[in-house]
Parts: sequence; C-alpha cells; structure tokens
Amino acid sequence: MKRRILQFLREAPDVISGAEMSARLGVSRVTIWKHVRSLQETGYAITATPKGYRLAEGTDLLHPWEFPGREDRLHCFDEVASTMAIARDLAREGCPAFTVVTADRQTGGRGRLGRAWHSPPGGLYFTVVLRPNLPAVFSSLTTFAAGLTWVRLLREAYGVHAGLKWPNDLLVQERKLSGMLSEMEARGEMLTFVNIGIGLNVNNAPGRQTPGAVALAELAGRPLSRRDLLAGFLDRFERCMADPQGLADIIARWKPFAVTLNRPVKIVTTRETVTGIARDVDETGALLLER
Repeated sequence: MKRRILQFLREAPDVISGAEMSARLGVSRVTIWKHVRSLQETGYAITATPKGYRLAEGTDLLHPWEFPGREDRLHCFDEVASTMAIARDLAREGCPAFTVVTADRQTGGRGRLGRAWHSPPGGLYFTVVLRPNLPAVFSSLTTFAAGLTWVRLLREAYGVHAGLKWPNDLLVQERKLSGMLSEMEARGEMLTFVNIGIGLNVNNAPGRQTPGAVALAELAGRPLSRRDLLAGFLDRFERCMADPQGLADIIARWKPFAVTLNRPVKIVTTRETVTGIARDVDETGALLLER
C-alpha cells in the first residue's frame, strides 16, 4: 500500500486527492490517511492541502517498500555501526541470497586493512549477502562482478565514465567514487556465503574528510536518487550472478574497464609492501606484477 501511494504521489503533476487514491486502490479515505501519516512518520515530506497530498521533490529514502519484489530481503536502518556486521549475523542465521542491509549513516564503517570508511548522510552504504556455488579460492570473483556491474550501470544509465581500480575501487578521473569490501565463510573448500560491503558517494561531500574523492552529485551537477541507484545495481547484479556463465569470464570482462593495468603500483598488505608494474589479473582475481 505504501509503495502504491508513493507511486501516485510521484506521478502526480501537482497534488493527488485522497479520494482519487482510495478509488484507485479500493480502500477507504481513512485508510489512505493512515498510510500517509505512517509515511510522514518515516521521513517522507508529504504535505496535505485542501486539494490533496503532495510529495516534496528530492525525497530520497531507503525503505523495503521502495523495492518491489525485494521487501522481505531488505533491512534498512537510519544509523548502524556497520552494515557488514549485521549482514554477517544474518548470513550465519541462514538468510537467503541477495539479502541487503542498508544504512543512511555508519559510525564504524571500514575499508581494506581496517581503515575507517567515513559514511556521512547522503551516501549509499549497504552490504549484500551472496551464496554462490564456488570454491573459496574464487570468492573474489564476486567483488569483480559487483565492480563491473557498477561501472556499466553508471556509464549506461548516468553517463559517468567510471573505471575500476584493482581490487575494489571505482574511480572517475583518478578520484575515488566507491569502495568495496568482501567477507566470506566456507565449509571445506566451498563457500557458504560471501558478503560484499559497498560505499558509494552519491549526494554527500566526501572531499571534506577524504581528499581525492568525488560524489555522483558533483559529477552530475544535481542530486541523484539513492533508491534508483540501489535498485538498478541489485537488478543487474542479480542477473549476473544467476547466469551460469556469469562468473566464468568475469575477469576478461572486467579488464577493459581497469585503470590499474600497465601502470606502476604499490601493493600494501598486512604483511608487506610490494611495488612494480601491474601487468595482468589471473583467473582468481590476483594481480600479477612485473618487478
């Protein structure tokens, strides 16, 4: 009901009356009023006028009912320490594949090597649970697939010429747009789940805390809908993971968008720092250096 009411409000050129919505939905005007009040309480800027209801432009909230067909797999929060931690618990409890945890803000977001990931309001922060039938050694292929999905979505639907930095970043003109972090658990040689945490700069201003970063709103010159971005990504990514050949050639399809290859790089791990020329990525996703 909430989803349909929001659809009517977004499609209305100005206002839409409670009487019209009640007639189209086959419910009473009181029922419409109660659902509108509920939407207002969850943050939607809906105003009531003598002629009907109006939804303010720029309302960009993430709630399960905003994602038809995914309502029972979305867990949306205003603020959490880390979406990755919540998704890990859900995965261990047996949640289905493509369960998603989102948050408007994270107080303990993190990136590679335990680095802090600043998560101010306006960005898109979420973790998706995957259950691929893969040996654990190939778990990183899921992250390559997620990165490729983002690049193609941004280029094709938003005109943003993003590139892929090995192993898990999206860049635009050498400026960081997004980062990803994956966790996996296995039973024997096979994966039980892989969780991919993603932070995408959308309508936030990352440069204040992260020099060298950029947000989509800055590139587009206008605010963008986080809901549309997340829905577009999940639809494309789920189709990719459902394709029997989806990961078989993922590295070959990832390489044309890579900005890392044939360049001097410095690889920092918890054990060592290695420098060289990035020459290739092997079938497991490992970077091959010429030293």
